[in-house]
Amino acid sequence: MANIITLSRIFLAFIAMGLLFYDVKYALVSLILTIFVMWFDGLDGYVARKFNETSKLGAVLDIMGDRIVENLYWMSFCALGWISVLVPIIVLTRGIVTDSLRSLALAQGFTAFGEKTMMQGKIAKFIVASNFSRFTYAVCKALAFLLLIAGHLKFNTDHTLYIIGLICTWISVIFCVLRGLPVVFESKRFLKD
Repeated sequence: MANIITLSRIFLAFIAMGLLFYDVKYALVSLILTIFVMWFDGLDGYVARKFNETSKLGAVLDIMGDRIVENLYWMSFCALGWISVLVPIIVLTRGIVTDSLRSLALAQGFTAFGEKTMMQGKIAKFIVASNFSRFTYAVCKALAFLLLIAGHLKFNTDHTLYIIGLICTWISVIFCVLRGLPVVFESKRFLKD
């Protein structure tokens, strides 16, 4: 069930962004779908834990879903001219680096989060894997996505929501990089022959 929620989330994200490309007048529908996309991000993990469906596959699908959704939104906003091209470049680069290193850890029996996390140091665990860190980053991204879309609704004539969305975007980018650094530093042990 949790994996179905994750995959549904990806599907909804494509619809939400497709509507914006079709016509910005569908921004309200895109905004509503994006709310569900963000809600499903937490729901899949909750369902997995509640019904004891946690697995390595689920952890990989969760990260994959996060990457697809995040990159889809950042690249779409860039293509629409709403954000700088630096945003998707930084986020994509960080994702490729951390996911490559996480794949090495996974091959050795470690996961990105949970009981078998690849993070060993307390600070690294807090920055990368703590519920506080993951939740805060998710909220920053969700606010950025929602406010960038809401900033293009007809009623937002002074663009206040859009400007706040841009601020949340850059906070998310900084958070993204900061959460990636411990993965790089702690991955040295997986690179040994």
